[in-house]
Amino acid sequence: MKISEAQHLIREAYYGRDKARGLYATFTWLVEEVGELANAILEGDRDNIEEEIADVLAWLLSVANLLEVDVEKAFIKKYAAKGPPP
Repeated sequence: MKISEAQHLIREAYYGRDKARGLYATFTWLVEEVGELANAILEGDRDNIEEEIADVLAWLLSVANLLEVDVEKAFIKKYAAKGPPP
């Protein structure tokens, strides 16, 4: 799945709720999920790490949708043009 496809999937499923909740509250959920990912990493729980990475990505895509940012384009603009690190 491409990043743009994932972003579209999240938009279709959650945009209404995200918009009603608002940008600040949606961003707060993203931050909470990053904290949960940190705890999973500290605990070394592989299944939970994978779950939390998926949650972080989903909430990041929700924030991007509210801000009308195309994550795939932004990522390519930032990283693909630079090539691999030295």
